[in-house]
Amino acid sequence: MSDAKRIEPDPPSRDPRDAEHPEVWGFADSGFTVTSSGAVSFTGARYPISGQLLPDFLPWARDTIDAPLAPGDVHVSGYPTPVPERVADAAFEAELGALLRGDQIDTDPCVRLRHGHGHTQEEMWAIKYGSLARVPDLVVRPESHEQVRAIAALAARHRVCLIPYGGGTNVTEALRCPSDEPRSIVSVDMRRMNRVRWIDPENRTACIEAGASGREIAEVLARHGFTLGHEPDSYEFSTLGGWVATNASGMKKNRYGNIEDIVLGVTAVTARGELEREGAPPRESVGGDPARWLLGSEGRLGIVTSAVVKVHPLPELSKHGSVIFREFAAGMAFLRDVQRAGVAPASIRLMDNLQFQFGQALKPHKRGAAALKSRLEKGYVLRVAGFSADRMVACTLLFEGTRGEVTAQERAVYRLAKRHGGIRGGAENGRRGYALTFAIAYIRDFMMHHHVLAESFETAVSWSQCVPMIQNVKQLLWQEHAKRGLPGRPFVAARVTQLYDTGVCVYFYFAFYHRGVERASEVYAELERAAREEILRSGGSLSHHHGVGKLRQRFLPAVFSPTALAWRAGLKRSIDPDNVFGCAN
Repeated sequence: MSDAKRIEPDPPSRDPRDAEHPEVWGFADSGFTVTSSGAVSFTGARYPISGQLLPDFLPWARDTIDAPLAPGDVHVSGYPTPVPERVADAAFEAELGALLRGDQIDTDPCVRLRHGHGHTQEEMWAIKYGSLARVPDLVVRPESHEQVRAIAALAARHRVCLIPYGGGTNVTEALRCPSDEPRSIVSVDMRRMNRVRWIDPENRTACIEAGASGREIAEVLARHGFTLGHEPDSYEFSTLGGWVATNASGMKKNRYGNIEDIVLGVTAVTARGELEREGAPPRESVGGDPARWLLGSEGRLGIVTSAVVKVHPLPELSKHGSVIFREFAAGMAFLRDVQRAGVAPASIRLMDNLQFQFGQALKPHKRGAAALKSRLEKGYVLRVAGFSADRMVACTLLFEGTRGEVTAQERAVYRLAKRHGGIRGGAENGRRGYALTFAIAYIRDFMMHHHVLAESFETAVSWSQCVPMIQNVKQLLWQEHAKRGLPGRPFVAARVTQLYDTGVCVYFYFAFYHRGVERASEVYAELERAAREEILRSGGSLSHHHGVGKLRQRFLPAVFSPTALAWRAGLKRSIDPDNVFGCAN
């Protein structure tokens, strides 16, 4: 297709109200808080839950983890914690000053601190109650591929360390600076490179800069009737470059694919030059494509500056649904049959009983006719259908496509649900479940301020090993919690979130009350490592889409043979012999 027929969109809009909070997850105007009456509320106006009072949440959490949670008992944050002194490289910075404008170079301590961490439990604890041993000494904000290339060349010449930065949402310590790095560390913040350069409507492709966030990509493509369809839970903040670097997955992968299915070509800067491939035919046989090495490379091979991706027309219809099942095994059998029948909707998620209860606790009280309807529905499920409140599970559904596609999928999916004893829970419950996806991300930091440490971690596992693996991990965490004499009860929940022909992706959610526990963050990390060991023993993968970073490096010998590890190390030495991209991931 000729360039003349391509659309060159305007850049995404900028709104100062979209400022992010420096200390916790998310937008500065949004988050959970406790009102003067002691009820939990969600601030701001961005999400369906915003402005609602959630009077059941703290009492439910108090009972569930058997802990004396009190609205006024707050673990006061010390943010910003001490920031290490800069390791400056005067010669490098002098040349950098001739290359970039002053507003593209930042040495502010709080900016450096924010660019030195992602969103693991350990990192968020460190910036509130401890410290980071090393953070970037300088933050640069390139605005073009040429500037990234020049920055990399300068860094190679002056032996400076570069660490790419996208949305800062990483959860594997990939952004954490190596504490023993003696060189000056420069964080390359890509977010000013956030344009959709072009859209090719006929071939349904687009070229997008690596610093564009999910919400920016969605906004620009939607103006022209298209969608990327890639929506990880971090999509409001995470970037295309970060998705490539972590080999990401989105909740609508059943319809649009994972990132490796979406990306057709990658342009990147390495320590030894550029990788440039604007696009590729639908399929080819040309040997190994070096651009594919960047998928999952986590910043250690270079900086992705743009990618050519598949795009799709906006769906004619988007429709939510939900189903409840008597127990987890019935829900799993339903998921398996949905996948085998080839009728999986854009997204389908199965929550275990504890996570289902968690979602119910985040509901506001209903009044009038809505309250009556809710009581009648609950009465039918528990008394007439004979479901147990302590065993039932929920499945949320999102159908997308033409009206005919959605209708056919709904009919097939609900027929299978009925076969496994499922009861339809309605579109509103499904819609609410997916809306909570983005709001729930804020709750980890809220609970940390109330002496509760919480985190999620994921894996992929075969169908036959899924239920035993979940049971094994839950049992191990309960045992380890008791063995250490930790207060209260642990919160251990699971959710099946992606389906494949051979297996599923599983999320675990783990929390415990830590008031009075010495080295609480370290204890949590020990328990999470024990859980990962059990996941691997039980047939699960090291990661489905979060990546390895530094958090899980110790487990790589359990995943790859010595020869495979040698290949990985050899590739790094060949591309970056002086370790310019020294993130140590």
